[in-house]
Amino acid sequence: MWRALRGLRGGGRRWQHRSAIEVTNEPILEFKPGSPERAALQKALADLKGKTESIPCVIGGEEVWTSTVRYQLSPFNHAHKVAKYCYANKELINKAINAALAARKEWDLKPVQDRAQIFLKAADMLSGPRRAEVLAKTMIGQGKTVIQAEIDAAAELIDFFRFNAKYALELENSQPISVDVSTNSMVYRGLEGFVAAVSPFNFTAIGGNLAGAPALMGNVVLWKPSDTALLSSYAVYKILLEAGLPPNVVQFVPADGPVFGDTVTSSEHFCGLNFTGSVPTFKRLWKQVSENLDRYRNFPRLAGECGGKNFHLVHSSADVASVVNGTLRSAFEYGGQKCSACSRLYAPDSLWPQIKEKLLEEHGKIKVGDPAQDFGTFFSAVIDDKSFARIKKWIEHAKKSSSLTILAGGRCDDSVGYFIEPCIVESKDPQDPIMKEEIFGPVLTVYVYPEKRYKEVLELIDTTTPYGLTGAVFAQEKRIIDEARNLLRNAAGNFYINDKSTGAVVAQQPFGGSRISGTNDKPGGPHYILRWTSPQAVKETHVPLTDWRYAYMQ
Repeated sequence: MWRALRGLRGGGRRWQHRSAIEVTNEPILEFKPGSPERAALQKALADLKGKTESIPCVIGGEEVWTSTVRYQLSPFNHAHKVAKYCYANKELINKAINAALAARKEWDLKPVQDRAQIFLKAADMLSGPRRAEVLAKTMIGQGKTVIQAEIDAAAELIDFFRFNAKYALELENSQPISVDVSTNSMVYRGLEGFVAAVSPFNFTAIGGNLAGAPALMGNVVLWKPSDTALLSSYAVYKILLEAGLPPNVVQFVPADGPVFGDTVTSSEHFCGLNFTGSVPTFKRLWKQVSENLDRYRNFPRLAGECGGKNFHLVHSSADVASVVNGTLRSAFEYGGQKCSACSRLYAPDSLWPQIKEKLLEEHGKIKVGDPAQDFGTFFSAVIDDKSFARIKKWIEHAKKSSSLTILAGGRCDDSVGYFIEPCIVESKDPQDPIMKEEIFGPVLTVYVYPEKRYKEVLELIDTTTPYGLTGAVFAQEKRIIDEARNLLRNAAGNFYINDKSTGAVVAQQPFGGSRISGTNDKPGGPHYILRWTSPQAVKETHVPLTDWRYAYMQ
């Protein structure tokens, strides 16, 4: 490399790279009976029992309450109000914008090494003394089981903070070539304005990353957390402050969605949106941005992740146990409320009898219940009454449709919590709406295809839905796997071979999809942070220019 660079203009030389930090993925704890982590978690859960935490808006470093008071309910026990919070109005959101902008220049000029240290400290706090608290609040507030909370609110969030810090330091060290007469450098500035972070209920880690990644890169942020994840989001926010994040860098702004969207997109200082949520909401925000383009100082960066209609494709050479176990996990872990959850399974008629028998046998063993009281629970209630009603309508559709048959589950009961049994549906029509539209609940639909028409099924999968987030192929033949990879190249941003469509790990499988699944910016990977910086190239010449004329002119 050195020799190759010597041939560049002026005898190029590589920038002197400093070593970046070394980080590894956070180990996932097992919470076995008698383990210290289990004891700590059970204590944290007991401390939250029957409690309602008051969560204010935090604007300009001050706690603020408005008259628009709301409550976050526990999904599996909706009589339990886990948090009392309030909505910021338009005036308060504008105040948050001004407070953020006042802090922007100083924060942007802070060395990236210092900013990174804050997030590394927050990761250490999450890994150690605050782990049980954040897990318990994720379980109680969002209805997660022990393991689902652990892989999200602990492992993934810690990984986001650590790896983003590593990537930011590596980016800082990634410098252009300098020559003998001049030094070239790249300054990775924050964006000029503020970033709006709009986070979902289903991953505590996503909220921390949507607000945290832009802040790490020198931006100021207005964070609108999900109404149904306030408890855990506020815990993460407080940890960031305790780790040293200056109060005005991230404003904590619970708000009505349209009010927040209207207010931030109408500000001339709006410079970025970091979003995870529904397609209609992202489209609405994108349209608002386009309508307001003439008032902005910059073209805003828009990053969004919007869900999917994810597939498991089974070839006749597949291992049946892997198909069944992978599909049950992908479709039903966290009640199918993952953007990456499998909701459509394509099985060959030659293997279907074996798959069906095993699928129904294992389905009967799934326990749905209270994850705080019974650690044997596989998944719990869906997030709220709106979600419950929407999913119930899909199950009613399956009951009424002549082309659909419910093979197992589907009972709904919202008397105590928003409980829906895992539901397996078989469809004779691969174009039924249940095969095309995102449900975001514990409903899996199977289409059994004639084995000899496998190639047609590849095209069917690619064209059935407008989404393109995750997908998996189960096969043992390399030729079949290669063919699936080629023909389904645009059908999934995260593609799995003989594995379930869920469970992307930071720095191992950066996550995101395209089509209407989002902008595919791959959080969890090294390039994601580039979305939140505006680089400046600087050339410093060391030799005086003694003549304006060129040599050929003599």
